[in-house]
Amino acid sequence: MRGWVRGRLGSIVGVSLPSELKELSMRKWLPLVAVCLGTFMLLVDVTIVNVALPAMTIALDASFTSLQWVIDGYALSLAALLLVAGACADRYGRRGAYVVGLVLFALASLACGLAPNPELLVVARLVQGVGAAAMFAATTALLAGSYSGRDRGTAFGIWGAVNGAAAACGPILGGLLTQGLSWRWIFLVNLPIAVVAVALTLRVVPESKNPAARVDVPGAVSFTAFAAGAVYALIAGGEDGWTAGQTLAGSGVALVALAVFLAVEVRRAHPLLDLGLFRKPAFAVLMLTAVVMQASAFGSLAYVSIWLQSLLGLGPVRAGLVVLPLSIAAFVVSAVLGRVLHARSPRLPVGIGMLLIGLGDLLVLNVGPDSGWAALLPGLTVLGLGVGAGTPVLVSAALAHVPGPRAGMAGGAVNTFRQLGMALGIAALGTLFTHRIADVVSADSAVTDPATLADGLASGGAQAIFAAVPDQARGAVESLAHSAFAEGLDRISLVGGIAALVVGVLVLVVLRPAHPAQQEVTRQPLTRA
Repeated sequence: MRGWVRGRLGSIVGVSLPSELKELSMRKWLPLVAVCLGTFMLLVDVTIVNVALPAMTIALDASFTSLQWVIDGYALSLAALLLVAGACADRYGRRGAYVVGLVLFALASLACGLAPNPELLVVARLVQGVGAAAMFAATTALLAGSYSGRDRGTAFGIWGAVNGAAAACGPILGGLLTQGLSWRWIFLVNLPIAVVAVALTLRVVPESKNPAARVDVPGAVSFTAFAAGAVYALIAGGEDGWTAGQTLAGSGVALVALAVFLAVEVRRAHPLLDLGLFRKPAFAVLMLTAVVMQASAFGSLAYVSIWLQSLLGLGPVRAGLVVLPLSIAAFVVSAVLGRVLHARSPRLPVGIGMLLIGLGDLLVLNVGPDSGWAALLPGLTVLGLGVGAGTPVLVSAALAHVPGPRAGMAGGAVNTFRQLGMALGIAALGTLFTHRIADVVSADSAVTDPATLADGLASGGAQAIFAAVPDQARGAVESLAHSAFAEGLDRISLVGGIAALVVGVLVLVVLRPAHPAQQEVTRQPLTRA
């Protein structure tokens, strides 16, 4: 019957209706394609650099601190600017903010790919994070403005799957590009994708804005200064010591900026972040969960990649494949159980997810001086199960414990604290990692320059160090390096695991089912309009 009606309508209007409908259907999903291209690109760049770190060390003669900033600069900019970027996008136009972010991201990617030294690479990564913040802040509002009803649910489901796929593809893409072409191509590959995304966005994505939205400039500046000061202090503490002038200066900036941020936000009629939300214990615990989840699950992966390549001799592709079980487990759990988890109280999936992340970290303690890459697989798989269980419902858990009008702010806060957890986790765990390596190396009386040896090992220069050692001493140096790396990985796995377990217990104790009226908010896609 349906085919007969389509045939009759087609003969009346003089067109082939099925082909017209097919073309319209394809056009309908072009805005989703435009948004997903940018989302995939910006999220892949969070992890794609991990497997390229040893190659960067060799090409740019980079120190361990420089490598930390290459990873952390991007996460820091993204975390510090996400909330204010969302407010600017609301006020001045979401499509415009997305396009500006794409262009800035592409230009910064070009600068990363051409960087002649670590300093310029770090600066370019910081700028890249600014573009990513503008893009990420506008994505959900653009999808909500482009689709409605059942189509909106489909669009957000596909967009969520792209988020998971980006995490899964990052290590593999990084390995393929680094090994097949050069580490520079992990950045240069963004250029054609960004060009397509810009052209498509300008053509098919409708503009939307809320002129009544307010931009909290003092709050944005003070929050950015706090985040930058905290990360700088953690990295400087690992290199220069906790009492060094640079470390104390960074800590002082962070503390003063935090005090200013709190004072400003309390008095603002339209704050960047409503501090009153933290009076709810459940919301405060969930923000802590967002930070610890990212730090414990992903903060150590860069150092794992350095161990796999510089100590075990794996190539970038194989190193990426070793980490793949984490991404696959997370993707499968979130895809298979996502609908079931969203229909239930978030207390169990978030709490159990954090416990699994903690257990996964503790399983990595099995790594010893004589271990191979297979020793990581149980821990990484359990980590992925925890990430897949907790991440999909983290935003909905926060929304279920805030008033409806603050839903957009709560969703933005979760994403901000997740990226802040990534930045702080990489910095803090990296400091613990290098300190432990330095302690092990310094304990060997045969080492004449332990500081240089420790920094060279941590930054991925083990093979160059081994090559420079006389043949008769090479075995002892290699044994020392393997022991130091195992001790470093054990230290950060222990700290990450304990932190995740503690937060998991807090979630199970503090979170309770929300009021049904507020639970309804969690079923709606987020916009800030």
